[in-house]
Amino acid sequence: MRAMSDAERLTLLEERYAHLQRHVAQQDKAMLELSDEFAKLRRELLVLRAQVTGGAPDSGEAADERPPHY
Repeated sequence: MRAMSDAERLTLLEERYAHLQRHVAQQDKAMLELSDEFAKLRRELLVLRAQVTGGAPDSGEAADERPPHY
């Protein structure tokens, strides 16, 4: 294998660096999308829990619970 010139090495390093920059940008975008999806699912879970309990998300009351005077 022949030795590379400084210009060839520099070109190769610049190509690798550009590839890594593009990869990091794609990862950042994916992480932001996952974070948004996680927040959406968390809100949906709170709504579903509230529907199951029949009250506010943190009330802890059952939906079909009879009042104490019955």
